[in-house]
Amino acid sequence: MSKTTPAGEIVEPNSEDTEFVFFSGKGGVGKSTVSCATATWLADNDYNTLLVTTDPAPNLSDIFDQEIGHSVTGIDGVENLSAIEIDPDTAAEEYRQETIEPMRELLDDEQLETVEEQLNSPCVEEIAAFDNFVDFMDSPEYDVVVFDTAPTGHTIRLMELPSDWNAELEKGGSTCIGPAASMEDKKAQYERAIDTLQDDERTSFTFVGDPEESSLNEIERSAADLGELGIESQLLIINGYLPESVCEDPFFSGKREDEQAVIERARTEFDTDAIATYPLQPGEIAGLDLLSDVSGVIYDGDEATVDVGTATNVDPDQSVDIDALADPESVAEQLQPDEGTRYLFFTGKGGVGKSTVAATSATKLAEAGYETLVVTTDPAAHLEDIFGEPVGHDPTSVNRENLDAARIDQEKALEEYRTQVLDHVHEMYENKEDTQLDVEAAISNVEEELESPCAEEMAALEKFVSYFQEDGYDVVVFDTAPTGHTLRLLELPSDWKGFMDLGSLTKGAAPSKGDQYDEVIETMQDPTKSSFAFVMSPEFTPMMEAYRAAEDLKEQVGIETAFVVANYLLPEEYGDNAFFANRRAQQEKYLGEIKDRFETPMMLAPLRRDEPVGSDELSAFGEELTGLSELPKKHEEVTIS
Repeated sequence: MSKTTPAGEIVEPNSEDTEFVFFSGKGGVGKSTVSCATATWLADNDYNTLLVTTDPAPNLSDIFDQEIGHSVTGIDGVENLSAIEIDPDTAAEEYRQETIEPMRELLDDEQLETVEEQLNSPCVEEIAAFDNFVDFMDSPEYDVVVFDTAPTGHTIRLMELPSDWNAELEKGGSTCIGPAASMEDKKAQYERAIDTLQDDERTSFTFVGDPEESSLNEIERSAADLGELGIESQLLIINGYLPESVCEDPFFSGKREDEQAVIERARTEFDTDAIATYPLQPGEIAGLDLLSDVSGVIYDGDEATVDVGTATNVDPDQSVDIDALADPESVAEQLQPDEGTRYLFFTGKGGVGKSTVAATSATKLAEAGYETLVVTTDPAAHLEDIFGEPVGHDPTSVNRENLDAARIDQEKALEEYRTQVLDHVHEMYENKEDTQLDVEAAISNVEEELESPCAEEMAALEKFVSYFQEDGYDVVVFDTAPTGHTLRLLELPSDWKGFMDLGSLTKGAAPSKGDQYDEVIETMQDPTKSSFAFVMSPEFTPMMEAYRAAEDLKEQVGIETAFVVANYLLPEEYGDNAFFANRRAQQEKYLGEIKDRFETPMMLAPLRRDEPVGSDELSAFGEELTGLSELPKKHEEVTIS
């Protein structure tokens, strides 16, 4: 195939076996809209179609304007189409119960408690979602199953552990997704599912992104990750580009030029069979008519149109006063240190601008006289592009007084972590002739489990923890904060049992660090020392994903959200037409919802013509962000003679 191959040929079934269409992409790029449009198009072409989402912020019900939920439901007005919204929490609990039930008569209370602790692994949530995928991949009653939110390379790699299932099962050992004995019945199913994912005759894999450099970079990384696992990307859909007809001023005309350059780069550089595009609409896409428009453009080659006259108008009663939402003094309080070092954490989905917000905040704190370090765990190393300066694995100055930056190099961190863990294992078993364990087998298991993506998370977290020991900084700013998922890795069981379980990847790997981990968690839980901020754009999916992550952080780890950042607010001085008026009204609606859901101070950040690059531009941008221009200067110490 070439990139001129019609997208319809990629998603349309061509055999008697059930075929599968997977959509992947970060929150807020229109992945669910494209999935729904695809499923509707397939059903309209007489294929019996099932649409499945495991998105933690599902909006299929909103798109189709009917309740769907955690069971297969027929879609009103579309023959041949059914859908289900898999609830991740329900799926995880079902998986835990299914796993532990057969063991209740075989294990004593202490053993059961150990298994239950292990099944609290955050990785189990990913496997529970994959488990549901597997169930629907054995669905011969459908011609095609469309998955909104595909399993990531991270999840698929979990399924490949351990590499020798039989040997691990015979030992009665453990995997990082549960006791090996519980996996025996699943072995053949999982292997068959991965074989199907790797079969491009039965499976098509589509990435959906927006026309931004960062979005395309992220997709290229994900596609490469999947490619290493034998899963090829066949289709790229770039969604939400600015229509030429509404870009009537230099600001939006310039942004459109940048977007078109990204689309052209995708056409020439991205390794895929086909590329399709769809324009930004004045309102949210919902209802069968709009879905038909999306599928017509992507799959039937129809001309893309934007009918501003049929835009979704927001009820004036839902309109909010944006200025009234801002609370500069409260935001500033969350940013500045009190006594000792202040730790700031900016987190959110890829593409919401958290790296720029983190770098801007760090720049303004440094200007206020605070010795500041900004650290990124982002594998894209976007911080280097933002500062326009090299950013290495160790803190270095970025051409600004009081400001250092560092990037956690995943490969270096993992190698450091592997060395630390393996040295500890050898030390544990050295000269222990009376042990009943097969030492070489135990070490072999450790080496195998260090290939787990969970080990990569722990390596990054280990390096992350080290920055709490950095001396001389008033503020440490983290770009891409650890999620509740990652922090929960520290709370898992930590004893060695002759095999490497997930707990051993944490405290068990270095028992002396148990107290250090506890201190770091306590520091993050203390609002006088740390502030967590979720960055999002004022749209449904980014808002709901941030809200869910914030709730998880609170419930699982006891960390409260200090403030939120609403980014990419449309400027009032540009875009004076009905299209942008409706887009602004939509943003206002979600700003109100963000305020109601989070009940925290809000930092507001405007959409810019270009992303700020370099300290001077970051400083100027900081004057536009709520709270940063109100930062008080660091108090000079007064010496009394």
